[in-house]
Amino acid sequence: MALNRARLHRIVSHMGIAAGMALVTGGTSGIGAAFARALANRGHDIVLVARSAGPLETMAAELRALGREVETIAADLADPADTARVAERLRDADRPIEVLVNNAGFGLRTRIVGADVAEHGRAFDVMIRAVFVLAAASGEAMKARGHGTIINVGSVSGETSMNAYSAIKAWVNTFSEVLANELHGSGVTVTDLEPGWVHTEFHQRADLRSSSIPSFLWLDAEYLVDRCLRDAERGKVLSIPSVRFQVLTWFTRHLPSAAMRAISRRIALRRRDTVTP
Repeated sequence: MALNRARLHRIVSHMGIAAGMALVTGGTSGIGAAFARALANRGHDIVLVARSAGPLETMAAELRALGREVETIAADLADPADTARVAERLRDADRPIEVLVNNAGFGLRTRIVGADVAEHGRAFDVMIRAVFVLAAASGEAMKARGHGTIINVGSVSGETSMNAYSAIKAWVNTFSEVLANELHGSGVTVTDLEPGWVHTEFHQRADLRSSSIPSFLWLDAEYLVDRCLRDAERGKVLSIPSVRFQVLTWFTRHLPSAAMRAISRRIALRRRDTVTP
């Protein structure tokens, strides 16, 4: 019966009927804001999670103008206590979350050797620990209901070995596939979004140089999110919303490891202020 309800729920969702609330971390800017707008336009009410109250309220007002109910949670996902609060919201059976978008993150320009580990520690907490905790909490709640969608924002950078960000996103990419396997047949789908370079304020906020990236490699956040949501609706585990990045990813996965390391090393050495897709 649970699987039948799950199938019916997905059919209704595909017809464009609102299927409950969506929680988006890092939902006030960049890819997260694009997800919040797209989900609101698809009929979902939204729970926004971000560090700062001001941007949260600004984004909430924009979404409420679309006629959606919006809840805000001010939380720093580098803080385990704040992450636990968001996890409890995901477990709330009286106000179920139908879609989780694990998007919060930031670029890293600090090198590993000789670096102050504080920035890397924060990156691990936000982009690994919080992703794990929130996905586990939502997966548990969704599995009990027999339906739900989890989207983790990984990166094509995780297919390379350019920098610490690559290592972090490699974990997200692999974790998403592991979680998809664990939840297979439960009615809960997991999609790993692997963006390339996207037109957002991500690089400027991280003080990362982007002028050397060819213009044809850049994607619009709205296009990226629309394609990802379509992939998620189809139950696809991996979403790479661009043929150009699908081709690049194919090569990263099929080239010999030594060749891929050499290419990654050359890119990293040429770009001291590493641009992180």
